[in-house]
Amino acid sequence: MPKNLSWDAQGTWSAKGDWGTRDSEGRKLYLGHWQARLDQLRIAHHVPGATLAVLVDGDVQELASGVLHLGTGVDATPDSVFQLGSLAKIYTATLIMQLVDSGALDLDAPVRDVLPDFVVADEEATRTITTRQLLSHTSGLTCDFTYDSGRGDDCLARYVEAAKDVGLDCPPGTAVSYSSLGYNVLGRIVEVLTGRTWDEALKERLLAPLGLTHTMTLPEEALAHRTAMGHLGELGEEPTPAPAWDLMPRSAGPYGRVLATAGDVARLARMHLEDGKSPEGVQVLSPRGVAAMRQREVDVPDKWTVSADGWGLGWTLYDWSGIPGFGHDGASIGQYGFLRVVPSAGVALVLLTNGGDARQLYADLFDELLGELAGVRMPTPFAPPAEPPVVDLAPLCGTYKREGVEITVTEQGGTAHLVYAFVDGMKDFSPPLEMDLTPVSPTVFAGPGSGAYSADWMPVVFATLADGTACVYIGMRAAPKVA
Repeated sequence: MPKNLSWDAQGTWSAKGDWGTRDSEGRKLYLGHWQARLDQLRIAHHVPGATLAVLVDGDVQELASGVLHLGTGVDATPDSVFQLGSLAKIYTATLIMQLVDSGALDLDAPVRDVLPDFVVADEEATRTITTRQLLSHTSGLTCDFTYDSGRGDDCLARYVEAAKDVGLDCPPGTAVSYSSLGYNVLGRIVEVLTGRTWDEALKERLLAPLGLTHTMTLPEEALAHRTAMGHLGELGEEPTPAPAWDLMPRSAGPYGRVLATAGDVARLARMHLEDGKSPEGVQVLSPRGVAAMRQREVDVPDKWTVSADGWGLGWTLYDWSGIPGFGHDGASIGQYGFLRVVPSAGVALVLLTNGGDARQLYADLFDELLGELAGVRMPTPFAPPAEPPVVDLAPLCGTYKREGVEITVTEQGGTAHLVYAFVDGMKDFSPPLEMDLTPVSPTVFAGPGSGAYSADWMPVVFATLADGTACVYIGMRAAPKVA
């Protein structure tokens, strides 16, 4: 990747100096070309609107395509605000690492050292869960605990207290299991150690120093901006506006409630590429903290749901044929966001969308952009092979359970059959989902996809926890075998 790529007066990315083979061939990167590709791919994948930010050589360029709302026809523009979903976790993780920088927080001390009233359903886990485990999704805390604790400044305190009886996906430290609940506990740690609400701490400690004027956390703040509406529908068809703009309570902030432009997300990524410094030279996060966040803490058995090879302290980690990268995905009701960073090339890409087959748009566009800018080729989409292997299903059959979900795997006529049922507090969420599974390997299977986030095929991954317990991963959540 050339380090001397610049933006010229004709609206093109142009190289000035040694650009290797590309320079000798006189190639240039025209933003007009990428605008056309964004338009073409967005239409092809039935995405109503999208914004794209490209960070190269320290500069952020922004493009937009389509509309924010099919009902109103309002155009998407680079300054349009989208819901980031789980991309919010990177903001919370950065706040936590600032507290580690200051000496106010020890990553390996029990959470109860900071939150004496912290309680989970397992007594030993209550005593031993650490901040490092929360950041790396190895605490065992479940993901899908949604609780509306109101709009007050005490919403996070009330949320964490309400989660005291929620069961763990697995014992702490035995596996990675994606946890939004864990990130709300992190948000509460931020509040206790800063004396501010999570929203206030985010604005004062991160958004203001970085000049992120188009990033916010509350719906009423979004009203001052061009704001995207999510859209829902079957893949391959034109979607329609979602029945609601947002279903998240205020307490969802640390794990899923940040709103921003693609450019502002890229500017956050730029700080992480610049050893924690803002463009004005303010040290927002120490170089040590920046490095720690993308140091691999755990391998990920499910490498397909969010394209993860491993996890750091907040960041999803990728390995593109030996080229390391980091980033995160996010989803809310009909809105999907993707962030990919290649540190060796100084490149970051951000794509924010509002419906349709957003994952396929991301896969096609990022494969082209990362190939052009960083020599990276994205992995091929997850799918079963043309000739699936023969797998002994007997060891995999049984019942697997995590909080709110019971998964049953049986063998029917030589084919693995899965029933995904919502139980306990989630029993009215949806009827059971049933599917036949096609083997990809002895432990990885493909089920029919459902929705933009799982595309055509959904990974179902069987693994073993560190304590020897068998489990199955669906949606990056571990469900231990109980029968």
